[in-house]
Amino acid sequence: MRIISAPARLRPDIAFCVPNALINDLCSCIDPMSGLDSSMVETSICDTVFEENSYIKQNSLNLVWSFGINHDTPVHALHIDNRRLILYASSHTAVMNNFSITRQHLLQGHCSPLSCIAVSGNRRWVATADQSSESLVIVWDTFSGIPVQTLFDCHPEGGVGAMAMTEDAKYLATVGTGAVQRVSIWAWTSEVKGPVCSVDLSPAFSLQTFVLFNPEDNTELLSNSKTEVVFYTWKNNQLEFASPILTDETFNKTVGLYSQSVFHLTPSQVLSATSAGNLVIWDTVQTPQLQFDAAKSYKKKALKLMKLQNDSITVVTVSDRYIVTCDVKGCIKFYDEQLCLLNWYSNFNLGPISSISFSSQPALKADEKTSYPSESTINAQQFIVRNFVVATVDATVAHVTGDGCKLEVLLQEHGAAVHAIACSPTQPLICMGSYSGLLKVWDYEKKEPVCSRLFGTGNYIQCVTYNKTGTLLGVGLTDGCVSILDAISLNDECLEPFQYARDAVTQIAFSHDSTYLATIDSKTTVTVFLFKDKSWNYLGRQNAHFKPIQNLMFGIYLDSNLPRLLSLGEDRVLVEYDLAHSTEDDLQVLSSERIEQSAVPTCMAWYPPISKESFMITANNQYKLKLYNATTKMCRKTVLGPIYGSPVKKIEVLPFSSDGEVKKCYLAYITDNKVGLQTVPLDGNPHKSCAVICHGTTVSNIACSYDGSYIFTAGGDDCTVHMWKVDLMAHEAVTALGGEDLTPFYGLLEGGRDGELFQEMENYFYYSQLRFQNVSSMETREVSTHIPIQEIPFVMRALGFYPTEKEIEDILNEVKFSQYVDTGKYVTHIDLGEFIKLYINYRPAFGITASELQHTFDVLGYDNENGEKAINLGKLLQLLQNGGECMAEEEVAECLSTLLGLNPEGGSSELISFDAKNAAALLAQELPQEITSKLFINEILGFPQSPTCVEEMNNSTTSSTEIQT
Repeated sequence: MRIISAPARLRPDIAFCVPNALINDLCSCIDPMSGLDSSMVETSICDTVFEENSYIKQNSLNLVWSFGINHDTPVHALHIDNRRLILYASSHTAVMNNFSITRQHLLQGHCSPLSCIAVSGNRRWVATADQSSESLVIVWDTFSGIPVQTLFDCHPEGGVGAMAMTEDAKYLATVGTGAVQRVSIWAWTSEVKGPVCSVDLSPAFSLQTFVLFNPEDNTELLSNSKTEVVFYTWKNNQLEFASPILTDETFNKTVGLYSQSVFHLTPSQVLSATSAGNLVIWDTVQTPQLQFDAAKSYKKKALKLMKLQNDSITVVTVSDRYIVTCDVKGCIKFYDEQLCLLNWYSNFNLGPISSISFSSQPALKADEKTSYPSESTINAQQFIVRNFVVATVDATVAHVTGDGCKLEVLLQEHGAAVHAIACSPTQPLICMGSYSGLLKVWDYEKKEPVCSRLFGTGNYIQCVTYNKTGTLLGVGLTDGCVSILDAISLNDECLEPFQYARDAVTQIAFSHDSTYLATIDSKTTVTVFLFKDKSWNYLGRQNAHFKPIQNLMFGIYLDSNLPRLLSLGEDRVLVEYDLAHSTEDDLQVLSSERIEQSAVPTCMAWYPPISKESFMITANNQYKLKLYNATTKMCRKTVLGPIYGSPVKKIEVLPFSSDGEVKKCYLAYITDNKVGLQTVPLDGNPHKSCAVICHGTTVSNIACSYDGSYIFTAGGDDCTVHMWKVDLMAHEAVTALGGEDLTPFYGLLEGGRDGELFQEMENYFYYSQLRFQNVSSMETREVSTHIPIQEIPFVMRALGFYPTEKEIEDILNEVKFSQYVDTGKYVTHIDLGEFIKLYINYRPAFGITASELQHTFDVLGYDNENGEKAINLGKLLQLLQNGGECMAEEEVAECLSTLLGLNPEGGSSELISFDAKNAAALLAQELPQEITSKLFINEILGFPQSPTCVEEMNNSTTSSTEIQT
């Protein structure tokens, strides 16, 4: 058996095996004159394993490709033979990109953006780290693409800021980013938990951003920030360090800020590059005490300050016999060990270089077949250098072949935030725009760029969209400019871009017939353009919202083919515009309706046409999804939405398919940092929804392919776009595991089917029948499995959920009209199963928290003498009777007296009449004139007084029943 690659948690010299028989059989077929050997056969086998493992996925959403790069992390060359294989970070994922076969292998394991990557000398082992609170470090085998070791909580205070791996891959060095930076060394190949040794740097040191091992001695390493260079040595699990002082007065020259450091070819010396174009040469202090003490090699001082150039040096490294520097102008220079210039590349025009990585394979020997350039020296010997990869700060990655000096640009991605993405409705194309002004269209099936256009400096692209036929492309910029382009050539369709807004255009949309184009800007304004007389013309602007607009969408009227335009804002108002009667500079409003009471809408979309009734779907910040009739705008259904850390931010409808009489459709959605899939029709079943982390920080936009096979997410500030393969069979399998009928909903009840809450529901359900038939009646009772819909609010309140009058209206309408389209009749009764669904879907997802009540006092109250938030009792009673859903004086008195225990019956009933006047008198005696937030929350409502309890309650996912009880 021959060793090919390693499984998880094993030493670097242990790996999974490929049978010798397979290798021998392949080797026997090699032509002796071909120049191939058995090692190349093993490499080919590794390629096969690499490709197969890249596509073994069994999730509902599988990451298959990553567009973009973290330009603040280095790019590493993983060259094997002549293959162009590189490694880089893309948001929270490390990407092994093989440009020879157009294939990516994605190393997924982090939840936060990658902050640093380290590789071993032979490029076999790779370590990735992030700066999250989990402070995760994962070591990968590049041959198989699997993780072999995971280090948890390396630096809990801030995460990992810099990392290095020894040449033999036995040790890792990590530098934390906390207030007190900790430098740790890890023997990751052993089973020892925790670092081998650690040391805390002085808080006076600035943030260390670079660390490196001595390639000749694992016990020596260095790190540097912009103002210090620190030298370390470790022995007997003790790590010692020193930071020699170097100022402008030391050599009477400007030193500059440090960028990177490297161990010199000469033993004991170190080179540090600076922003002033200098190289600082450090050497071990030679004193009688230290002359024979190798353990004190970290005691160094600045020996010389050499001025190499005027431009800032960004990178310094060593390759073979060369010392290599890169600068802000994209120049790459090679020096010998005496720092004599041998050769340089200055005509690549790449821009400021952020990293350089040389192949692990030695350069080919010079012969008649090679064409190495000559050194810029008197001897003019051939300049033999390995192939290398350079990366720039604007997300450009290029491969340079030493033999012939051939430059090939491998990646030219967005160097600034990416918010604008849109998929063609007819072809496998995705358009991306960024704040760098780059607009780029990719063929996502072939993984090839189709066309691109660079807008002028300062033109930040905020949003893009295709029209229905995919022939036009609308582009909105942050300065309020709107461009309409040809989707193929990206040339302007208009002579000049439109600019009627002063603020960023945040969303743009075409009507279904491409006669209208509408935009929204960050100042709550809708702008509409009309295609007339073979040209696009300005129609008008309307400021129908007083808070930012969340969504804008075109639709079609049911009784005609005319377009309709709607907008939804944070002000909870749904506005429809009268396009037919609008004239130039006069955009008319057809209707304006408030659709939410307390929740803030986050997005909306057209509900897929899987029923006879046409709906709009909205999501809000209370984790609810709502369906509104497209014509009457009546709320027809409310369900519990996906609960994955944050509310749904945007919804896209995947193309639906019909399976006999059952029509299945799916919604794609994004939250703060996740992308998910939701099965339609909506019923509140949590197992019909799934989500995965799609970007390390936030996801800003989502787009779906024209055939529904792929979902694309834009990461905003991480400058990346991820492509997700949709696996509906896997999604349906996960849904089926959740159970059928009411089984998934029983799991959402505290205690489940056998819990106390369910038993209470049954009791209240049958008590409601007694109440409806008059409690004091002596006639024969009619026991049924249904209750009248008028009883639903009373049962809800008995269970601890107190819906508002608006919510009660929505609940009754949902039940009443649930079968009207199919049968033409109203529903007048409801059974227990349907009631359970209503209760789960309408009750607050996380109950009422003390922080929400405190926020109310922060808004309505004032600071009293003790610095507490308070409300005057008279004003509180006035607000309850005049604000929001007004309460009658009797209702206010009844509720407060019950909360204070003054009404032993717990409120009015059929048997006992409630005396409001006596209750009001008692309230005046019991309540002070000043109601503080603490008094109201802890004493009146009975919330836990312990801050710990309150915090636990805020973070819990219990129902409103537990909290209000």
